[in-house]
Amino acid sequence: MSFTELNAVENYLIHRLSGTNLNAPNAGEPAPAYGLNWTYKSPAELKRREESPLVETEVHAALIRLNPDIAADENRADEVIHRLRGILLKVGEVGLVAANEEFTEWLRGGKTMPFGKNHTHVSIKLIDFENPNNNTYVVTNQYRVRSRETKIPDVVLLINGFPVVVGEAKTPIRPAISWLDGANDIHEIYEHSVPALFVPNVFNFATEGKELYYGAVRTPLQFWGPWRLEDRASALSKHLGLQEVGRQVDDLLKPQRVLEMLEHFTLFTTNEKRRRIKVVCRYQQYEAANRMVERVVEGRVKNGLIWHFQGSGKSLLMLFTAQMLRRRKELRSPTVIILVDRTDLDSQITGTFKAADVANVVTTDSIKDLQTMLTRDTRKIIVTTIFKFRDAPQNMNERDNIIVLADEAHRTQEGDLGRYLRGALPNAFLFGLTGTPINKSDKNTFATFGAPEDEAGYLSRYTYQDSLRDGATLPLHFEPRLVDVHIDKEEMDRLFAEFSQSSALDDMEADKLSGRAAKMTVFVTAPERVRKITTDIANHFKQKVAPHGFKAMVVTINRHACVQYKQELDKHFPEAASRVVISTTASDKEEFKARWGTTKDQQDKIVEAFKDARSQVQFLVVTAKLLTGFDAPILQTMYLDKSLKDHTLLQAVTRANRRYPNKHFGRIVDYFGVFDDAAKALEFDEESVRSAVTNFNNLIPRLAPALTKALGHFPGVDRTVIGFEGLEAAQEAIRGNERKDAFAADFKQLAKLWESISPDPFLTQYETDYRWLAQVFESVRPPSDSTGKLLWFALGAETTKLIHDHVHVGEVHQLQEFVLDADVIDGIMNNPSEKQRRTLEEDLINRFRKHQGLPAFKKLSERLEALRDKAERGLIISIEFVKELCKIATDTLQAEKELETEKQEKTPQAALTELFLDLRTDKTPAVVTRIVADIDQIVKVVRYDSWQNSSEGERMVQRELRKALLKYQLHKDQVLFERAYGYIREYY
Repeated sequence: MSFTELNAVENYLIHRLSGTNLNAPNAGEPAPAYGLNWTYKSPAELKRREESPLVETEVHAALIRLNPDIAADENRADEVIHRLRGILLKVGEVGLVAANEEFTEWLRGGKTMPFGKNHTHVSIKLIDFENPNNNTYVVTNQYRVRSRETKIPDVVLLINGFPVVVGEAKTPIRPAISWLDGANDIHEIYEHSVPALFVPNVFNFATEGKELYYGAVRTPLQFWGPWRLEDRASALSKHLGLQEVGRQVDDLLKPQRVLEMLEHFTLFTTNEKRRRIKVVCRYQQYEAANRMVERVVEGRVKNGLIWHFQGSGKSLLMLFTAQMLRRRKELRSPTVIILVDRTDLDSQITGTFKAADVANVVTTDSIKDLQTMLTRDTRKIIVTTIFKFRDAPQNMNERDNIIVLADEAHRTQEGDLGRYLRGALPNAFLFGLTGTPINKSDKNTFATFGAPEDEAGYLSRYTYQDSLRDGATLPLHFEPRLVDVHIDKEEMDRLFAEFSQSSALDDMEADKLSGRAAKMTVFVTAPERVRKITTDIANHFKQKVAPHGFKAMVVTINRHACVQYKQELDKHFPEAASRVVISTTASDKEEFKARWGTTKDQQDKIVEAFKDARSQVQFLVVTAKLLTGFDAPILQTMYLDKSLKDHTLLQAVTRANRRYPNKHFGRIVDYFGVFDDAAKALEFDEESVRSAVTNFNNLIPRLAPALTKALGHFPGVDRTVIGFEGLEAAQEAIRGNERKDAFAADFKQLAKLWESISPDPFLTQYETDYRWLAQVFESVRPPSDSTGKLLWFALGAETTKLIHDHVHVGEVHQLQEFVLDADVIDGIMNNPSEKQRRTLEEDLINRFRKHQGLPAFKKLSERLEALRDKAERGLIISIEFVKELCKIATDTLQAEKELETEKQEKTPQAALTELFLDLRTDKTPAVVTRIVADIDQIVKVVRYDSWQNSSEGERMVQRELRKALLKYQLHKDQVLFERAYGYIREYY
């Protein structure tokens, strides 16, 4: 027996969670029905209707158990369940995220019903967070849910009958199959086919027994994350596969953790496209938030440093922490101060909190406003800047339940402003959050915020390597650009002497003017230099950035240089393609301020346009603004012509490391020589920070070996042979899953290098071989709805263009149709040929794909996969392989006949009758058969072939259905109408 997703992964998860071993059912250890443990129950034991994702008997019991007002009248439990069913039924109308948000509020105890004395509203408790032992925790598998389609997720966790976690398992023995395939099943198939199952959902997970990733409903797959454990030294377990996944399962999926994720670490917010999205925390946010809250509750240590790399979600970390602090009863309604050092960060953080509908968030308009709030003992979340603590009086508020979360903890918090803050709030807790700590004698973030009790000086740390490994951020590549500036010193001295003499300057005035002229700014902003750099930027952008759909930022030495670059960019691009974002001062000329100054509202509109992939704005030209706290994932390339170092450098360059579809790295093009010595420029002690930037030139030597390795999968294949003969020879060389997956892995690495280096002329010498490999890869890549999405990835823009430019379409030829019947099977068994055998294999695979999700065909598919695996390993002779293949084909024909019979038995009228009986109420007429007959007769008259694909056809059928329901006074039941119409679309 081979290892499968069922016996090796799915059953492992069940065993790890509950102690029940489904591979040897009698070996399972019984688990208690109550308490913080999962109890395994088979689908049959749950006694639920497949149409409902809830186990309503468990929900009913929990409502009575947890709510005294419902226990006093058990009919009230049915009223609550009816309300919950309503949310499930309207998911198709309002969308999954909206329905999930409403249901989450119910699960958190945020909804009321008039069950109290004199019909007063009381909170309804569906889950007990204060006493978790009062809840039931059930894990089950093969959880069949029927909507318009029937889907069967692998693992489901239920609390009090609510399916709060859905998991999908995949095979552990195919390299091209990964957790991503399971996540794709949940995201692209289950959430669309049976959305009601995910309305009570907290999060989902997927694993192939090697890695485990999780994500919230409707979260794009690139934003699913791993659940790391604090013990990162366990290298041995990481090599063991299942053991490491088991440790993550024990931690992430234990009942306490799921309850915490639901209560504290789930939020709903509005994204930049004004769409409602759901967010669950990453593990580093969970760890840091809990550590800060524990420190405050304990009350012994008053500070701590949170060092999380740029782009890893510090804004959300502050949001989760602030809400947790506000909810802790023992903290007696604390004041939480979110402290930033820039006005734009103030707006950004405030926007994050308001988009998530966080309660009791206020901002400060002035120093006086802040002081008034604190002296009046405001108990809210206050977002303010450090500058508003200037000249703050001593001991302004001496409460010990004030908690300050200082964002980008460095500089201003370490000088006089920091001293004012500490003097004004002497008993406050002070936590510093930074991605760029400073470790110098004059400015030391560790000394300012770190507690002596914390090893290495920080309370929580999330490194650059951590963020790359987890996919939270992208790697950074840099391209040094040498700009030659030749100075004719003798000629300059001669001309300067003439100028001094003609201007009647004395020696002191001449020396002062000479010194000013010699400053770096003058050389950097020389018109010829700016012109040449801008030409290089234009060529680079058109070749490397624009074709991929990304945008860029130009960072200059000062505000006037921004204007220079903007004017030069206008010579290469439309004027609307670039925008300058700078501040103006009172000393600036009115003309300059009117032309180039940007108000806060104007800046917001420019940034919004830049983030919009459809807008004309391709470049932002800046010098100081938007270098910190600016989050635009579409920004991929930064053109740097300014001296930066320390935390300012790292903050600036990491603007380009945010994740975005089809974006594999951020790029820094350096015209200033900042990265001549990256370690020295960054001046950080940590090796992880020194290596934050990858030198572009280091990629080039890696290409040839990667190409050789990919070509090594095709020994003896003549790459000059074109047409089907050449392609068939190439495909035969990587025949079988193991060889094909190994080729995919090597080509993936090669393609990433190619995309990074392209369109450098260096690649020309390798283009023929690379194009051949890319076309072979494309010819064997599984379809988009198939497996192996981690290795069989979407090709980059440059690779796709290369393939398209060299593909020529000829005439379309009709191929001979392959008919699978008993005669064909007998013919293959009695007189097998290689071509017939391969055709039969391909036909079976297509049939299994057509019936994907049906258990019978899933088993047949697994039999075929196991048979092919045995053949590839030489464990079965050819004739036996053909015999077994024909047996599978015979069983497939039988399964299809049974499926067809089942479909014929379930006539349209039978389906509608079943529907009406299922939704029948006291108001539904008894003559259901007459209602169904009327609908059947009317619909058959008005419908026509493919009416479902026509808006006119849909309107006509809906109108006639309304008339039929009106006859029996059922036309106001919207749920009945929608379900009936759904059946008509499917069966007519």
